Amino acid sequence: MRHPRGDALSRCLGAAAAALFVTASVQAQPRATSNVIVEAYRSAADRIITAALADSAAWQKLALFTDRFGPRIAGSAALERAIDWILAEMKAEGFENVRSEQVMVPNWVRGRESAELIEPRRAALPTLGLGGSIGTPSGGITAPVLVVKSYDDLKAKAGEAQGKIVLFDVPFTDYNQTVPYRRYGAVAAARAGAVASMIRSVGPFGLRSPHTGEMYYDSTARPIPHFAITIEDAAMLHRMQDRGERIVVRVEMEAETRPNVQSRNIIAELIGREKPDEIVLIGAHTDSWDVGTGAMDNAGAVIAAWEAVRLLLHLRLTPRRTIRLVGWTNEEHGNSGGLAYRDAHRVELENHIVAMESDVGTFRPTAVGFSGPPGARAVIREIVPLLRGIGADSLASRGGGVDVAPLTRYGVPTMSPHVDGSRYWWYHHTEADTVDKLDPRDLALNVALMAVMAYVIADLQDRLPRQ
Repeated sequence: MRHPRGDALSRCLGAAAAALFVTASVQAQPRATSNVIVEAYRSAADRIITAALADSAAWQKLALFTDRFGPRIAGSAALERAIDWILAEMKAEGFENVRSEQVMVPNWVRGRESAELIEPRRAALPTLGLGGSIGTPSGGITAPVLVVKSYDDLKAKAGEAQGKIVLFDVPFTDYNQTVPYRRYGAVAAARAGAVASMIRSVGPFGLRSPHTGEMYYDSTARPIPHFAITIEDAAMLHRMQDRGERIVVRVEMEAETRPNVQSRNIIAELIGREKPDEIVLIGAHTDSWDVGTGAMDNAGAVIAAWEAVRLLLHLRLTPRRTIRLVGWTNEEHGNSGGLAYRDAHRVELENHIVAMESDVGTFRPTAVGFSGPPGARAVIREIVPLLRGIGADSLASRGGGVDVAPLTRYGVPTMSPHVDGSRYWWYHHTEADTVDKLDPRDLALNVALMAVMAYVIADLQDRLPRQ
């Protein structure tokens, strides 16, 4: 176990940076409303938060990780090298029971790709194929474009879609409402007779930066290539159509789905001193898409969870129960890691007290999200005032994520940090998802939140109720 100021990742910090973090110490913050849990754990929580904010060791580790391994799509050698490095570092840092568990994952490979406007003028269209898409025939596809603004609009114009490339120019409202065009647009377009489909990238803002993400086919329509163009270019093509101009686009994609390959979930533990078989789960997914370096989605969260548990090791805060750190594989393209964890640990799930996942970007935390029974929620409500000093002492209605969702049917409560996500969708699944988008202090605040919540829940005399 290494002191956070003594390892290679921290020595490069200057005194000014350290001072910046120390000034945020919770000791200067107002005290929370008195309750039994707050009074019992105030000192430990203050120690955790002060240590988390003392320097930018977490951000330095994140920068090293993303610079060294880059994007980590499931099935790639980069992801497996990253997993090897994490396992070796965790062993060196003194974690217990460090191991990996095998998971079979899909192996979609992008290959070369391009899109070009041919008529009414020639122009390159920045593009990203959507994960799972087929490629184009050799030489690509050149076809007229039909722009639609919704599935209903496509249905109304279905007679015009035959032999065309359908563009879904759907403005971003929120992720859940807009992402179905990414996921299922190819199916709808193919049913109407289209030869390919493209979407306005799913996001509220762009600098001609296309967004990738997962898409699906089904047995009701033949597969066609499916790709994203930028927000700006989608709007331009829509204006051209509104003026009655003929629009022609050529797209070339080498994308292919190869046979599934083996990847791994990462597991490491801080063994509980009294109830080691009861588990507080904390983690994030290690994979990313194959663009940018996956810093925001989701390496920052991997580092935050990792550093949260390492901080407890460093402070010698060993709770009653075991804290299990998990780095899931393949969240982005099928949730293989989350499902494999559920299956491998099914007999333990009765003793999983809570599962905390971070997957919303490690921006400034504002609250703790929790999903679980009323009795457990009441306990969490008594814990969150310990986070008042970092401005995250609100309890939100939803917590968890894709990787821990399979555990909920077995009664495991789930939780997650809620953060200021105002910029998250700007960079989501783009080449711009790089470490400079994340602030060192914000990342440290996420470390503090996850460490406090994991430690206190794991150390309570009584486990969280399941009702």
